[in-house]
Amino acid sequence: MCRWSRRTLLVFVLVAASFARERGPRVEVVCHTPPIPVRMNTQQVLVYELHVTNFDTVPLTLKQLDVFGDNGRTAPLLTLADDKLAKAMIRVGAPMDMSGTMGTPDSGNAGNSPKDTRTIDPGARAVIYMWIEIPADQTPPATLAHRMVFSATSADGKTTDVTLENFSVPVSHESVLTLRPPFHGGTWLAGDGAANTTNHRRSIFAIDGHLYSPERFAIDWLKVGPNGDSRHDGSSRNDNWWGWGEPVLAVADGEITEVVDDYPDNTPRVLPPVTLDNIGGNHVTLKIAPNLYVTYAHLQHGSMKVHLHDRVHIGDTLALLGNSGNSTGAHLHMQVTDGNSLLQSEGVPFEFAGFTYLGPGADYELDKHVTVPWTHSIPPGDGVVEFEVQGAR
Repeated sequence: MCRWSRRTLLVFVLVAASFARERGPRVEVVCHTPPIPVRMNTQQVLVYELHVTNFDTVPLTLKQLDVFGDNGRTAPLLTLADDKLAKAMIRVGAPMDMSGTMGTPDSGNAGNSPKDTRTIDPGARAVIYMWIEIPADQTPPATLAHRMVFSATSADGKTTDVTLENFSVPVSHESVLTLRPPFHGGTWLAGDGAANTTNHRRSIFAIDGHLYSPERFAIDWLKVGPNGDSRHDGSSRNDNWWGWGEPVLAVADGEITEVVDDYPDNTPRVLPPVTLDNIGGNHVTLKIAPNLYVTYAHLQHGSMKVHLHDRVHIGDTLALLGNSGNSTGAHLHMQVTDGNSLLQSEGVPFEFAGFTYLGPGADYELDKHVTVPWTHSIPPGDGVVEFEVQGAR
């Protein structure tokens, strides 16, 4: 009997000791796709998402997020707090307000005070869009450690801070492929391209029980003409757009894995009903490496120059730039993904060997702009770039 009592005491001591450690916030944090470093001029960027689900019985507000390289604690690579943190977060299922706040799902913000995107209700999920910049000549960390400070308010109004320490995300060692431009040359706007706040960057598709971000680095290419605009003589006809009918080229050698040529081109500024089937309109997918695919979407109906399983070479014409699918004006949607699917795949970064950066599209003027050569870089989102004229094939 005495021996049994001593065992009981020992078990009690062990159980009590196991609860001595602070539990931390009741959240699940998931990173579906680790970042692949990609160069952007003099920086390299690490782009990924953190999905945070609240398993507590009270709302949790994320107050601060610090990111450290290789579990270091000397200086964070990135600190997000206040407005910067709010603008990097969305509340899943709530309509977006351009101020960076969210309204209630049933009514938007009309007549209601907008809710801070940093606050996650019980059972709800938020997504944090991460964008970390480090010098291009610096070796990326192998691991990113995250410190997340949450504020929890109980039913009696008492507020306490709880901290999640050292949530780890690996940094991918995959190389970034260098691609040829998808056009013979010219001046182009990299619409909704690589930046942390563009529509492509923020797109997440929930399909067949899984989440996908195929447009993480996608670009909507619009040609800029000699008038400094993407259109001339109005915009009511497709041929008012400088890019209409532009040859679309293979950016690398590879095999054609999908060809769709089923949809008429849209009237500019008129968007047809969009479904998962027609969202890309007429499109071509090119496999350029194991588990690496380039999709060219919104192509001109009847312009396909390739067929399924064709082998193509850099600079070969695939089709003509059009205005089909989820498009209101002639442009090329181009994305690189890890799977042979327009939507059910993950977007991966890429670079071009060289182009001339002409400045942000919002500030672009035909005879007043910067002229800066960029090498081995992904173009910046909504920037204007000029490609060197290439010979036709």
